[in-house]
Amino acid sequence: MEDIREEYRIVRNPYVTQADRFAQSLKHLGEKFLKIEEQREQFLPQEIQDMCEIVEDKVCKSCEKRESCMRQGKEQIYQMVQEILCAVEIYGTELHVELKRRLQKQCVMAPRFLRTTLETFEYAKKEMVWRNKMIQSREDCAEQLDTFAKMIQHTMRELDASIFQDPPLDKKIRGHLKRAGVRVLSTVFFVNAQGRYEIHLTAKAERGYCVPTKVLAAILSKCTGRNMCPAQGERSVVGQEYGMLICVEGPGFYTMQGTARIGKDCQSISGDSFSMSRLPGGMETAILSDGMGTGEEARRESAMVIEMLEELLRAGFPVETAISMMNTALVMGREDVMFSTMDMSIFDLYTGKCKFIKAGAAPTFIKRAEKIEHIYSECLPLGVVQSLKAECVTKELVSGDMVVMVTDGVLDALPAGEQERILDLLIQGTTIENPGELAHYLLEKVLELSKNPPEDDMTVLVAGIWNICYN
Repeated sequence: MEDIREEYRIVRNPYVTQADRFAQSLKHLGEKFLKIEEQREQFLPQEIQDMCEIVEDKVCKSCEKRESCMRQGKEQIYQMVQEILCAVEIYGTELHVELKRRLQKQCVMAPRFLRTTLETFEYAKKEMVWRNKMIQSREDCAEQLDTFAKMIQHTMRELDASIFQDPPLDKKIRGHLKRAGVRVLSTVFFVNAQGRYEIHLTAKAERGYCVPTKVLAAILSKCTGRNMCPAQGERSVVGQEYGMLICVEGPGFYTMQGTARIGKDCQSISGDSFSMSRLPGGMETAILSDGMGTGEEARRESAMVIEMLEELLRAGFPVETAISMMNTALVMGREDVMFSTMDMSIFDLYTGKCKFIKAGAAPTFIKRAEKIEHIYSECLPLGVVQSLKAECVTKELVSGDMVVMVTDGVLDALPAGEQERILDLLIQGTTIENPGELAHYLLEKVLELSKNPPEDDMTVLVAGIWNICYN
């Protein structure tokens, strides 16, 4: 197999070359953004001089003593302004007595001179703050451009490396499909880093009838010696016109998920959002997000987090990169702090492994046959700090394991210090195997124990994993 793939890569794929050029352009653009200007906390000499000229223009031009001051040189004015600015940095606007006395002795318009200097300084300081914000935005843009560039290069190289040629297998597939009434125009073989097959066929049915896609997948399974099945969303039949069909190597596991939730004070709108979806490569996700506060605004915030994360993950971004980009998007350009927790479980349906990624989220509970495991996080929520690295833990699950995810409203409804223990007992004390029923059971029990209307939004998300039995 390696020989075949290496032979295929002797000729450089022109599309990969073009993608490399595009990625390099994005990187260079990001580098230029970084070189434009750096953030500063101190004024440059020219900026201080400009402030002095502003004060001179607003105060000294109308002063009756201007001529006598000018005979001593502008240095005197500049020195006074600089002394005031230095004193402000140390003492604030309440200047020490000695400086005020010296200013009154040297300047007949001392109060106005001082007021104008302070106003000019405050304006210049605000300009510096806004300039730094713009520079920070450029730096964020540069980081995002670099991320995009790396993703383009990674994706194209991964795609290029996954394509292989196998003439004997191609001939075998064409022969078997022809006998089944399917004419093949072209075949493309892919194998990912884990060794799993994906076959793209351009084919049509002959003899005036249609062939079920499942029949075609069964023939591919026989030819490859692997369990091939139609890709998610693939059409059910091969028609009488040429069309692309994709068959992938089937997973060994499947999941079922269910949720239960209630808003603060039993309101219909909850600030918690959740999603369960399938990703390319045999992955399934369960995402739970708790927006800051409650009500509609919190709901919009948490829903946006989930929607953007799902879109990035479906596009092929690594989960760590997607979270980093999501965090940057929440932080950039905001005056007020708005944050959302992020609790994500990613199930690999081929291996049974589950990756838990958390940012500011409550503990996750894994229900096994004889015990309860906990997944914790000390990471801050999304949108709080500029640079965030979400915590990630991978666990190998077995058939029948249940993953229970909750928002902090669920735990907060239980007695302090006993929250996890009580939830452990509730999860372990039931034989319910349906994820949806288990989620509703847990929420109802927590509400019974709290004996009060919910003081925060409460959501329980349960996902179970089981083996697939192929005939």
